[in-house]
Amino acid sequence: MSVKGKAYIVGAYEHPLRKAPNHSVSQLHAECAKGALEDAGLTKNDIDGYFCAGDAPGANVWSMANYMNLKQLKHVDSTDMGGCSYLVHVAHAAEAIAAGKCKVALITLAGRPNSEGSSGTQVRDRGANLPDAPFEMPYSPVTVNLYAMCAMRHMYEYGTTSEQLAWVKVAASHHAQHNPNAMLRDVVTVEQVVNSPMISDPLHRLDCCVVSDGGGAVIVASPEIAKSLKRPLVKITGTGESTKGQFAGDVDLVYSGAAWTGPRAFEMAGCKPSDIKYASIYDSFTITVVMQLEDLGFCKKGDGGKFVSDGNLISGTGKLPFNTDGGGLCNNHPANRGGMTKILEAVRQLRGEAHPAVQVKNCNIALAHGTGGSLGHRHGSATLIMERE
Repeated sequence: MSVKGKAYIVGAYEHPLRKAPNHSVSQLHAECAKGALEDAGLTKNDIDGYFCAGDAPGANVWSMANYMNLKQLKHVDSTDMGGCSYLVHVAHAAEAIAAGKCKVALITLAGRPNSEGSSGTQVRDRGANLPDAPFEMPYSPVTVNLYAMCAMRHMYEYGTTSEQLAWVKVAASHHAQHNPNAMLRDVVTVEQVVNSPMISDPLHRLDCCVVSDGGGAVIVASPEIAKSLKRPLVKITGTGESTKGQFAGDVDLVYSGAAWTGPRAFEMAGCKPSDIKYASIYDSFTITVVMQLEDLGFCKKGDGGKFVSDGNLISGTGKLPFNTDGGGLCNNHPANRGGMTKILEAVRQLRGEAHPAVQVKNCNIALAHGTGGSLGHRHGSATLIMERE
């Protein structure tokens, strides 16, 4: 089912806090929802669809719906795909709207790992019933190690260097300096990245994302409602979602699920990578960006290191401006799930509401892509293409 042009993102809000010791997770969700509604010019009573994932506290979607007193719900969805859940939710909301199940869908994310002292480096324990637990947990896998395996293999296969990976962080830092809410606002150099402490060879500390509290929310609405509001029109034109695992031992560490979700989204949208003016790319680690750019078709497999080098991702300088809010590497990574913030900055770019220093000129088409899980063993993947109408 194509959702091209059948739904619009009408509200977007990013929580300003990066450390929220005096907030509950529920409160953060509610404040994000309130901010998105105010941005759209809607009220709580307009919401008839609600979407949340595993970061939402309580038993299920009804817990947050009850907390926020959402009375008119006709459609709910608690699909959890980790960090890319919220891109999946946008696609599912568009499908629900197209099917007549709802007209105004709220999607929220929030968490406080920074206040709770979670490093975000551990593989989360999903319980003894996790299918892979008996085979993996005895070896105590760590998230950064799983990504380091991908980086090392990419270097082995294609000659990618630590200096090339460092350019991803450099670009993010150039953008973060203009974001007053970003956790890391200092511009860094390639030398500073590669000379930062080694965390898991070949990934250095500055190759890794931040851990933050906070959250965000978006509102997806029908075309009729979107066109009645006094906000720039951001149309959903292409979506793709999938998973990638170990395929019964047929393991290949150098590509991600974007290899499938990207082409599907581009086909639905009727465009190609060269048409994209701005890209929000999930940046849990620098290698994550390099692999996804290849898999989405912005460059050939193996050329990602060269593609990101020499400032090619810096707005106003490079060929493909990315993560102009500073991304997960410098701005925030709320609940250790970065997909929502990728949507938010893409919407700001399409509306012309990004910081003037990083606003992409004539930004009429943007891509957001996310992963959930780990590139090193199994993950979800989702791609979203949006256009300014």
